[in-house]
Amino acid sequence: MKKTIKNLAIVVLVTFFASSFTVVDGDKKEIKTEKSKVVWKGYKVTGSHEGLINIKAGSLVFNNDKLIGGEITIDMASIAVTDLQGEYQGKLEGHLKSDDFFGVEKHPISKLKFTEVKATGKNAYEVTGDLTIKNKTNPITFVISVYGNKATANLKIDRSKFDVRYGSTSFFDNLKDKAIYDEFDLVADLEF
Repeated sequence: MKKTIKNLAIVVLVTFFASSFTVVDGDKKEIKTEKSKVVWKGYKVTGSHEGLINIKAGSLVFNNDKLIGGEITIDMASIAVTDLQGEYQGKLEGHLKSDDFFGVEKHPISKLKFTEVKATGKNAYEVTGDLTIKNKTNPITFVISVYGNKATANLKIDRSKFDVRYGSTSFFDNLKDKAIYDEFDLVADLEF
């Protein structure tokens, strides 16, 4: 009997201490993929191109209406060009999906997982996260603003860190006016 009471007391103490130090996950809000949009823009010496890419899944995590985390998965096969039409649009979309760029057959998704969120204003946050493209993960820092059930994030991504080499002066010399800049922009308008 004494042993049973002693064991029960130990279980109660362990449970108490474990729950005292458990981190609360927060309020996870799923991103409404059909109402959210990601616009990309890439730059080259002779101009730029832009388009859309779909969010496959994602969520933002809040604690008392303050952003504390998040994770987003992108459907790389959905990459689309919006500044061209017809044959040129199809060619560029095919090229972006090829191994020259994102190799979507081998790497169908990209992911962003928030690792640190710092409030910088009433509705603004600086987020550090792990971005995975083509199975290569690198840290990235960006700004996100949250208003009600909507958020907007602006990211500048250096494609050379993810082995996206085509037309990059980081990998090839003498490209001249065929060079494509390593950094491209993403603007994500999210609804949750």
